[in-house]
Amino acid sequence: MIKTILIAIAMCVSTLTTQAATKTVRLKVIETSDVHGHFFPWDFMEGKPIQGTLSRANTYINKQRQSYGDHLLLIDNGDILQGQPCVYWSNYVMPEDENLAAQVINYMKYDAETVGNHDVEPGHSVYDKWIREVRCPLLGANIVKKDQPAADKLKGRPAVVYDGLHPYSVHNIDGVKIVIIGMLTPSIPNWLHESIWKGIQFEEMVGCAKKWIKYVQEYEHPDLIFGLFHSGRDGGIVDEHGEENATAAVAREVPGFDVIFFGHDHQVHNEWIKNIEGKDVLIIDPSCYVKNVAEAQIELTYTDGRLMKKDIKGEIVSVLNETVDEQMVSHFQPYIDKVKEYVNRRIGRFEHPIYTRESFFGNSAFTDLIHNLQMQITQADISFNAPLSFNTVIEAGDVTQADMFKLYRFENLLYMLRMTGEEVRKHLEYSYDMWTNTMKSPDDHVLRLNDESTEDQQRTGFQYYTFNFDSACGIDYEVDVTKPNGQKVKILRMSNGEPFDEKKWYKVVMNSYRANGGGELLTHGAGIPKDSLEGRVIYQSLRDQRHYLTLEIEQMGTVDPKPNHNWRFVPEEWVKPAMKRDSLQLFGR
Repeated sequence: MIKTILIAIAMCVSTLTTQAATKTVRLKVIETSDVHGHFFPWDFMEGKPIQGTLSRANTYINKQRQSYGDHLLLIDNGDILQGQPCVYWSNYVMPEDENLAAQVINYMKYDAETVGNHDVEPGHSVYDKWIREVRCPLLGANIVKKDQPAADKLKGRPAVVYDGLHPYSVHNIDGVKIVIIGMLTPSIPNWLHESIWKGIQFEEMVGCAKKWIKYVQEYEHPDLIFGLFHSGRDGGIVDEHGEENATAAVAREVPGFDVIFFGHDHQVHNEWIKNIEGKDVLIIDPSCYVKNVAEAQIELTYTDGRLMKKDIKGEIVSVLNETVDEQMVSHFQPYIDKVKEYVNRRIGRFEHPIYTRESFFGNSAFTDLIHNLQMQITQADISFNAPLSFNTVIEAGDVTQADMFKLYRFENLLYMLRMTGEEVRKHLEYSYDMWTNTMKSPDDHVLRLNDESTEDQQRTGFQYYTFNFDSACGIDYEVDVTKPNGQKVKILRMSNGEPFDEKKWYKVVMNSYRANGGGELLTHGAGIPKDSLEGRVIYQSLRDQRHYLTLEIEQMGTVDPKPNHNWRFVPEEWVKPAMKRDSLQLFGR
């Protein structure tokens, strides 16, 4: 009897010991990315409610906080300082106040934030202040002071990480040590003039990730390592600065990451990539404008204090139909009211409506209005301009400040460069090759459409983003869509009747994104070396382009926007029926 009791006691002790030695920790990580000012359930450009936004996401996040408590991490992947008028208002109209984006990040209690390229675009005065005001770690492992060595003698740390930014953040949750390494696309020098990011530089991502993974593993010994990358999956620009969209490359080539949360490409991704050691890495991207959040559900199993198993699941969660967090909206209502007052200010009047969709099929009043204003402001010989949105309309009647954000979406500056006639033609060749098909028969598409594509803007079928689809003003020309790439554009004359000369130098106006090499139309297209672009600049505006377009329209009062009719697609007997088909496919009309 005593022996039986002793055996039973020993079994109980053994069971209790086993239970005490085994521990399971469940975590959830929620990522937002490419918010672009979509904080509140109100579209300040269109003047109407919108789905998605952080105000709906926060409802979902708060429900997850109730379930997970302090076992939840909330992270954002950048591009939050540019987009809706509320961020422009905060950045430039009321810059002395605490930045609205910083206020929202702090209110929602984010645990980490990465810098995006559109967070750099507003310039030092805006983003330096924003960085100081954000209360969670702002990550930028590949953002370093220019002309400084990458590491010092102290355990491999950077000699100077850009002020206010950290290479990584450390989070301890219920005995689990988590490190988040943040990086952004190194391609910023291809889009933004150096004056905007003066004093800093952007390291190539794969090499930077190898350096910091090694350091983190050696000195932090974390249980989990996450990437938070403002860089798309793959593709984009590849040059001496590195790869624009390097997330897949890092996942494959840099062992150590458990999950890489990413963005920048405005696409939904949720997949596993096998790295060079044969281990699977989750890469996940919620796309843009807070229609979704990306989340990872993680379960860790420890035995005798040792991590034995990781179970990771990725999910894209739509927040479009979540209820609005009314407490959050109420908190920010004074700012919402001030922004509404700002965007409702009357600028002038349009006699006719204008549509960006017309820009893909020939001359359009929308694109040509910007062309004409650019020429008017700078007295240039030729203008380059592209539709900055896919399907936007500004109605006839009173034009408000909100409409100016629809007319010109980005905070680009206005530039004028010297270009030869030959470079102008090659620039246009490169542009039209991106968005027009080479028709082999009358039944072909006139535009580069992909009939099998169905997701987001890619269902338009365009191979490239529309903001690179430059047309020109100041010259008369034809685009023959039966000709092969590089041979489509024939410039007939200057629009004032003078001859066009490929050997002559012309003054060409464009936005700062294009002038700095954005879209590679000037470099790969016109053939101008990247390091020669700076020497071509003969004019650079002090303020953003929208500011000057607004002043011009205010001065004109009433505007009658019409197409310039200075270029056309040929042969018309093929093109006209094809345009009707393509327009029906793209826009249902």
